Amino acid sequence: MIERKEIIEVLSGYDLNKTTIGVLASHSALDVCDGAVEEGFSTYAVCEKGRERTYTEYFKARRENGKLVRGIVDHADVYARFNEILKPESQKKMRDMNTIFIPNRSFTSYCSIDDIEDDFKVPMFGSRNLLRSEERGIEKDYYWLLEKAGLPYPEKIQNPEDIDCLVMVKLPHAVKNLERGFFTASSYDEFKQKSEALIKQGVITQEDLREARIERYIIGPVFNLDLFYSPIEEEMSRIELLGVDWRFETSLDGHVRLPAPQQMTLNQMQITPEYTVCGHNSATLRESLLEEVFELAERYVRAAQKYYEPGIIGPFCLQTCVDKDLDFYVYDVAPRVGGGTNVHVSTGHPYGNTLWRMPVSTGRRVAMEIRRAIEQNRVEEIVT
Repeated sequence: MIERKEIIEVLSGYDLNKTTIGVLASHSALDVCDGAVEEGFSTYAVCEKGRERTYTEYFKARRENGKLVRGIVDHADVYARFNEILKPESQKKMRDMNTIFIPNRSFTSYCSIDDIEDDFKVPMFGSRNLLRSEERGIEKDYYWLLEKAGLPYPEKIQNPEDIDCLVMVKLPHAVKNLERGFFTASSYDEFKQKSEALIKQGVITQEDLREARIERYIIGPVFNLDLFYSPIEEEMSRIELLGVDWRFETSLDGHVRLPAPQQMTLNQMQITPEYTVCGHNSATLRESLLEEVFELAERYVRAAQKYYEPGIIGPFCLQTCVDKDLDFYVYDVAPRVGGGTNVHVSTGHPYGNTLWRMPVSTGRRVAMEIRRAIEQNRVEEIVT
C-alpha cells in the first residue's frame, strides 16, 4: 500500500490553484465532471478506445474566454485499455496537470486493486485501502465490515441443500465481466435446475457457482442510499444524505412488465431473468425512515474508521432493501461514488439540494469538498 505521506509529498508539488479533477470515463464520470465544472475546476477523462466519444465528442467542453459555455469534459486521453492509466507516463501526465483523481467502480474493475494500492501515485479523493472491501469473498470484505458495524444484511445460506425459502444466489456473469450472474431459487431442486440451465447458456460457470454467496431474499423495494462523509467539517453533521436511487435491471425489468400468463410461456432461454444494471432512477423515502438511514450511515462510518483507517472519505453508497416491517437490510456497499448518481447530474437531488440550498449532486458535493479543502489548506486530509 502506498503510504499516505508519499501522496502528500506528491501533493506538495501541485499548484492547487490549477487543480484538475480526473476520472475514469465510465460509471459515474459525467456526474463527477459536471460537479467539478460547477465548482470551477478543469476536468480530465481517461477513456478506452471504442467507448470514448461520449466524453471526447458529445460532452466535450467548450470555453470562451475561460467561461464554460457547453459540455463538461475539458481534457481526455484515449487508451487501448482503461488499465493503461496505471502506466508511469500516464500517471506523470496527471500529476503534471495537478490532478486529484476520483475513483469509481470502473476504475477498480478494469484496474488491478493491487496496482491501485501499490503503484498508482496520484492523489486520490477518498480512502484508497477501503476500495478493496468491495471485493466480495475476501477476508475483510464489506460483509465482514457490516458485521463489525452491527448493520443488518441478508442472512447467508451456507449450503444449497439448506435452501428452504426464496434466496438470491450471487456470482459473477461469465461473459459480461463487470456484471452479475445472479439468480433466485426457493429450493435445492430449483437451485440445481436454474444453475444447470445458466451454465449451459454460458451465463455462469461451475467454478463461480461453487464460490457463490447464497442469501435469504428480502422481499421489498430497493433503495441505494447516496451518502457523503466530510472529515473536514467542523460545525455541522459530517454525514450527509445526498440522494436515493434505484436500478433498472435487464432482463428482470422486462419480466415484471409481462402479465403472469405471458411469463409462463417463456422458453428456457427467456424464463430466468438477468440482473444487468442498465440505468437508474431517483426516489425519496418517507421521512419516518430517515433517522434509520442516518443510523446505518453512522455505524458504517465508525466501523470503516476503526478497521480501514482513515475510514470513509467523501461519497459512499449503502445499497438496501426494505422489508414489510420497514426494516432496512444492506445487501451491498460502494465505498466510493455510487453507480446511480448520474440521476443527480445538474439538477442535484431533493436531499442534497435541501441541505445546501442549491443543486447539489454527488459529483458537485465531491468538488465542493475539494474546493473547501484547498481554501482551508487541508487537502492532505481528503486524499490518500
